[in-house]
Amino acid sequence: MDPYIPNTESEVEEMLKVVGIDSIDKLFSSLPQEKRVKSLGLPESLDEFNVFLKLKKMALKNADAQHFTYFLGAGMYNHIIPSVVHQIVSRGDFYTAYTPYQAEVSQGSLQTMFEFQTMICELTGMGISNASMYDGASATAEAALMAARFKKKYKVLVSDALHPEYIETIKTYASGPGIKIETFRHNESGAISIEDLKSKIDEETAGVIVQYPNFFGVIEDLEAIREVSKDILLITVTNPISLGVLEAPGFFGVDIVTGDGQPLGIPMNLGGPSFGIFAIRDDMKLVRTMPGRIIGETVDVDGKRGFVMTLQAREQHIRREKATSNICSNHALGTLYASVYLSLIGPKGLKEIGELNVAKSHYLLEKLEKTGHFERKFSGEFFNEFVVKTDINVSKFQERLLKANIIGPIELGKFNNLFSRERFSDSDLMFCVTEANTTEEIDRLVSIAEAV
Repeated sequence: MDPYIPNTESEVEEMLKVVGIDSIDKLFSSLPQEKRVKSLGLPESLDEFNVFLKLKKMALKNADAQHFTYFLGAGMYNHIIPSVVHQIVSRGDFYTAYTPYQAEVSQGSLQTMFEFQTMICELTGMGISNASMYDGASATAEAALMAARFKKKYKVLVSDALHPEYIETIKTYASGPGIKIETFRHNESGAISIEDLKSKIDEETAGVIVQYPNFFGVIEDLEAIREVSKDILLITVTNPISLGVLEAPGFFGVDIVTGDGQPLGIPMNLGGPSFGIFAIRDDMKLVRTMPGRIIGETVDVDGKRGFVMTLQAREQHIRREKATSNICSNHALGTLYASVYLSLIGPKGLKEIGELNVAKSHYLLEKLEKTGHFERKFSGEFFNEFVVKTDINVSKFQERLLKANIIGPIELGKFNNLFSRERFSDSDLMFCVTEANTTEEIDRLVSIAEAV
């Protein structure tokens, strides 16, 4: 028997007898022989130390942000994370299972979630936050379902300047309940066309979804968008780090704010996990249609401060057809990272980080334009990402960058199968610059571009 399978041979024989067969192979008799793998072809076993060395050598093949300079963005960002964040999160009295099922016994976990909710409300300018969703894409898709549920209408308008993978996720979620997803276009500035949005709002529209800053890095005019969408729910997807310098969405009367929390102290980890942000305006009717879980503050029989899970209209606690969502948990470890990170850097630190993102990204754009080989594709003001057109050989440029241990930029043409209207060429590149990029690294990238 395999040493990792706890069942003894006699137990296996007993189970096979119950199901009426005499061998494990017959469990898979419905599978064609040519589809079965007889051996995984694993090498001879090694001791722990040599396995570690082998895995370490394999891991070094990854072009990660620890060993490479990083100019990629598009939803996953390389930020400076103070080492004390991980040290605090790793303490036994903080590090926790992701979800308490005997909730009121887990007062420490509930308090960290409550503090997280408070920070998200302060950051976004919203009135109520839940304890998190799975990621930014699923949070935004849930917001689309919530808009239809609340308005009892089944059409949601989505900006085509929203992250294309978010749009695909929204469409997947919407296919079951039959919600119509219609995109509206962006203009030459890279921001949405207010006229196109206005023309597509009708009596069947439940909500509109925009990104702030959008997928191209351009900062949308939320005031103008709110003006033309007064009678429907306005859903804004935001990069939380940008709110150190941008006006909070709640200031513009946004109804729902979603986003991905990865920039708030969570390493990129080859793409995840992180957590999803979900906050709404202070409205008790709206909150009753909100997905996920909310932690509330109360007092016990002795008058002491305590915390509870409240408004749990999730599939675990209510008849399935009456549930607001099948999201049955939250990413508490990710939100713990975010809470520690935000507590350490504070409002002043968040503003400084935002200002560095703006300054360094604009510095790179200016240097690229001075080479005479790069031109801005969109004229709108941006945060830390921007799109340029180039006349240099992109393949050679990327090859030279990798040889110099530099990752980036993104070739937008690779997203063409997801974009609804605009087709990008191989020479359309999107750069991202954060506070983690030094001036020397930016200058080195530009010098490679000039050499190509």
